[in-house]
Parts: sequence; C-alpha cells; structure tokens
Amino acid sequence: MDDRKRSRRSILKFAGLLAGASLASGLPVARDALAQQKASKQAMKYQDKPNGDQKCANCLQFEAPKSCKVVAGDVSPNGYCIAWAKKS
Repeated sequence: MDDRKRSRRSILKFAGLLAGASLASGLPVARDALAQQKASKQAMKYQDKPNGDQKCANCLQFEAPKSCKVVAGDVSPNGYCIAWAKKS
C-alpha cells in the first residue's frame, strides 16, 4: 500500500508540472498579442499638424508612408502625438 501512495504522489506531481508547463507556454503568445495592440488617436492626442519641429516624419515610432507603431490607423508624416520620440 505504501508503494501505491508514492506512485499516486509522483503522478500528481507530474500532472501539476505538466499543467504548469502548458500554462506557461501560452504566456509569450498572449504577451505578444497585447504588445501588438495600438492605441487610438484620441488616447494618444493625435493631431494632423506638427508640434513645433516634432512631427511623425522625424519620430522613432513612424513607419513610412503613413503608419505608426503606437497609433492605430493612418497618420500623416506632418502629424504629432504624445508618443513622439526623436528619431536618432
């Protein structure tokens, strides 16, 4: 009977490890999906005109010809939002 308890215990440990591993394997996919979501123009206070010399065309987030890594939808190269970061 003692052998059966050890066997049951080892099976339960293995099942717990297997369940934990399967849950952990899905985390990178969920993290990547969340990372790919873009913010709305309203949330980023996007405007179609530059803020001084700050404009989408010279922003690190801008992807020519009219896309952004942060803002959803089309953006103007002469636009501006609060996510602006100087392109080096």
